[in-house]
Amino acid sequence: MSPAADEAEEAPPPRITDALYGHADAEAALLAAYRGGRVPHAFLLIGPKGIGKATLAYRMARFVLADPDPTAPEVQAATSLAVDPEHPVARRMAAQAQADLLVIERTVNEKGNLRQQIAVDDVRRTVSFFGATAAGEGGWRVAIIDAVDELNRSGANALLKVLEEPPQRALLLLVCHSAARVPATLRSRCRIVALRPLAQTEVAAALGAAVGRASSDPQIQAAAAAAEGSVGRALTFLDEGALALRQRALDQLDRLPALDSNALHGLGEALAGTDPQPLAAFVDTVNAWLSQRLHRNQGEIGRVVRLAEAWERINQAARDAETYNLERKPLVFSVFGLLAEATRG
Repeated sequence: MSPAADEAEEAPPPRITDALYGHADAEAALLAAYRGGRVPHAFLLIGPKGIGKATLAYRMARFVLADPDPTAPEVQAATSLAVDPEHPVARRMAAQAQADLLVIERTVNEKGNLRQQIAVDDVRRTVSFFGATAAGEGGWRVAIIDAVDELNRSGANALLKVLEEPPQRALLLLVCHSAARVPATLRSRCRIVALRPLAQTEVAAALGAAVGRASSDPQIQAAAAAAEGSVGRALTFLDEGALALRQRALDQLDRLPALDSNALHGLGEALAGTDPQPLAAFVDTVNAWLSQRLHRNQGEIGRVVRLAEAWERINQAARDAETYNLERKPLVFSVFGLLAEATRG
């Protein structure tokens, strides 16, 4: 793995990220709702993966827990959700020691592998969490679910029970990569905040800050240009090899529904090994391509359904390959076979 890839792995997690790039309108909407004293019990933060939704969710949680009185003069005068990194709430959140914050995300199983979905038992923890007395003086309890796309039906039903009878001074911040994968019953009980992909300059600035390099660095600029508005995707493209692999994948995606077996063999060989970066770059490239096609074909219900089904199967196959360390060449052929079928006709 290249040094650039190593640096990407050191990007700070959202819970300790105190800078937000882009999304000024979304931040203003959250702040206005809180200041108005009628904050919804749940926000659904929707947008492509890697654009800063979790960062915004933690930013909102940090602000509410640090400033629990929405009528306080300092809250009414605030122009953003920024909190001093040295504030006790910010320090406790960074150390994962804030008692009034519950974070629900995928965890590792008994074999040490990351689960493919959020465990339903983890979702059920929200019931006891919101039922307990808040430790802070303001009485707020905040839960972040990252991401609701990763809930199975049982997990979604468990969350729905909380949303149907929300306790006082409870706030749920739900990160969502694809609204189509969230049950309508959940969506209808949340205030939806849509986040757009970042501009290339914003991606470069965020990426440079994440890895401690200047945004003008040629590698940073190249990764930002390829990232299609996602800092998370840009991180995977910091390695020049990942950028080259992305282009090879795009060349074959542009040929669909036609398939070039020799080119796919070569692409599979480029993904061989256990390095997670090439696989992440390949999956991100395919997902970005699928997202564009879904948007472009919104009026063609049949094609949209086929593309959505292909998306589900492709990402499940990619998770299996990563979790169980499966051969990657068969994955490449499977992915392109599914895409050829979805785009034919």
